[in-house]
Amino acid sequence: MRKVQTSKTQQKSISELPISALSGIGDTKKKVLNKNEIITIEDLLYFFPRKYVDRNLHDMFFLREGYITLIVKIQSFYLAHGKKSRFIVQCKTLQGNPITLLFFNGIQYYRYAIKKDQTYIVSGNLDNFHGSFQMIHPELEQIDQEDLENAIHFGRIIPIYSTNESLKKVALDSRGIRKLIHQTLKKIETEWNVPELIPEPILKKNNLLQRKEALKQIHYPENQKKLEEAKLTLKYEELFLFSFLMQKKKEIRKSIPREVFPKPFGSCQLYEMLIKNLPFTLTQGQIEAIKRILDLIQGNSMSAFLLQGDVGSGKTLVAFACALHYIENGIQVALMAPTEILARQHYNTLTSLPGLLPGVHLDILTSSETKKNKEITLDRIRRGDSNFIIGTHSLIEENIIFKNLGLVIIDEQHRFGVQQREALRKKGRNPDLIIMTATPIPRTLCLTIFGDLELVYLKEKPAGRKPIKTLWLKEHQRSGLYKSIRKYLNLGRQCYIVYPLIEESEKLDLKAATEGYEELKKIFPEFRVELIHSKLKPEEKEQIMQNFRNGKVQILVSTTVIEVGVDIPNATIMVIEHAERFGISQLHQLRGRVGRGSEESFCILISDSDTENAKERLEALLKTQDGFELAEVDLKIRGPGELLGLKQHGLPNFKIADLIKDRHLVEKAYEDVKEYSELSDEAIKFIKKTYDEGIVDFLI
Repeated sequence: MRKVQTSKTQQKSISELPISALSGIGDTKKKVLNKNEIITIEDLLYFFPRKYVDRNLHDMFFLREGYITLIVKIQSFYLAHGKKSRFIVQCKTLQGNPITLLFFNGIQYYRYAIKKDQTYIVSGNLDNFHGSFQMIHPELEQIDQEDLENAIHFGRIIPIYSTNESLKKVALDSRGIRKLIHQTLKKIETEWNVPELIPEPILKKNNLLQRKEALKQIHYPENQKKLEEAKLTLKYEELFLFSFLMQKKKEIRKSIPREVFPKPFGSCQLYEMLIKNLPFTLTQGQIEAIKRILDLIQGNSMSAFLLQGDVGSGKTLVAFACALHYIENGIQVALMAPTEILARQHYNTLTSLPGLLPGVHLDILTSSETKKNKEITLDRIRRGDSNFIIGTHSLIEENIIFKNLGLVIIDEQHRFGVQQREALRKKGRNPDLIIMTATPIPRTLCLTIFGDLELVYLKEKPAGRKPIKTLWLKEHQRSGLYKSIRKYLNLGRQCYIVYPLIEESEKLDLKAATEGYEELKKIFPEFRVELIHSKLKPEEKEQIMQNFRNGKVQILVSTTVIEVGVDIPNATIMVIEHAERFGISQLHQLRGRVGRGSEESFCILISDSDTENAKERLEALLKTQDGFELAEVDLKIRGPGELLGLKQHGLPNFKIADLIKDRHLVEKAYEDVKEYSELSDEAIKFIKKTYDEGIVDFLI
């Protein structure tokens, strides 16, 4: 990897110059700008326009119809009433041509904002109406004589900035910001230095602009081509620097020495016994994932993995198989799950393995354990008698002390906060980390958010699993649905019915789970119906799930508490009420609760919604059962900020890059950054300023 040489210059860098270096910035304006995170000249240059308008002037003695930009002076204005009120403004161009501006919306604003005898730039569609020219709702901006002389606000493609009330109060609306930018662009030509952040070879390789040129063109583009080149350069810069940050995080992780070592793949007797005793054969994908993880772990530094698998792909078994290689070497393993239901599901799954392997001592630790049982378990963990500990947030309590923790497995990682994950990791001796998620994450997001983790994919499902038949039914088809449910229940199958709410809501006109539960008991009197939701006590939830697991309950009415982890092969029907209220990933997770055995399974989406958004989501579920494909659809619909609740996990708030539209740049930057072990001091300074500590810490 190459190092970037820092060039010395006598000029002051834009990162060092305070915003007050510009003329016209007194204490009041400086204070307001600083509150809006514009502290340096660099910050101002990275205050990008929200849009652009073509203000190439079309002033002429003979006006023409079509989109046009004119400079006009206000003659008079008045409010007219009729079928629809309208604000009418009479004005003249610099050549004396009369035109009329019409406003039907925002009348009260324009009545007080537009001033007689003042000069404005107006852009819009000019129409010839009964021999008179008029513009309806044009873009307009007031200018003065100085503006006319300097031509900052017209005569070219002009930037429009998003400004709030605090900026507007000190005359820093879009026009005011434009003046500051214009002054700054003059200064960087002669007095101020704009140091490069991207290595020169990378700029040339990707045909990118120099940083100074890109910043000039993003604010005052010469033409549309130059604007696109500037956008491309600054998007790439943003993604390259963040990718470098991820690369550094990976290097830091690799610099942490490993204190404990698992058995290499192929030399673990416990693993061989597991394979021999399983009543089924591991998929090739599972074997490859286990081997890849263990091969990468054999180095001298701690390792961290993101194990992604679609619902039902067998991630838990992969993690357990890896854990055996630690346990055989006397190392403790901890598995943290987001809910007690999921923690107990893992515990039940592993303890049900044929003849639980000798030397594997499983324990579960949750908040609902009795004080006495908890004390016994804590003592076993402290002495090392327990070597595979499954739990919820209880695992990170201060009184829990591990003897020799060397592997941390975190299930459904997006359910945990930064501090919770780090608190568990710190309880060990630089433990390795396997983060599991059943919610597939598009590769673009993986590289951006988990770029310092090794990515391991599980796409193949165990043999014998049949595709789940997914249907979208309307309310009027409910009676037919109930007949089908009764048919399968009589064959000994079981059914989930999921609602988005627990109780009736005044805001949402939805049938709540409690109401649905009472109704279903009357519809299916011959079957046992139970209700489970997050407000029940842990022991109540566990008892209900145990009864459902044992076949004592035929219909389980639920909220999304059963979204992940619940594995009951005999449950073959999933009914999702008001399906339009769920996101794609939630619907896919819920669908994954059935189809866990060899019997034919069904997922029924009930919704009368006809909105385009609902149709797009529900039809996506009908078309495919590939979670990775659905994740891409979800990303396009909801955007990266909402997908998986990633806002709380340090998803960077990129100023200009778009993780959906610019995914090719994400991949390119991720690969390019591998060539460089160091960047310039200015680039490092920019990264530290741009990405706060919270964005970095969650990756540890």
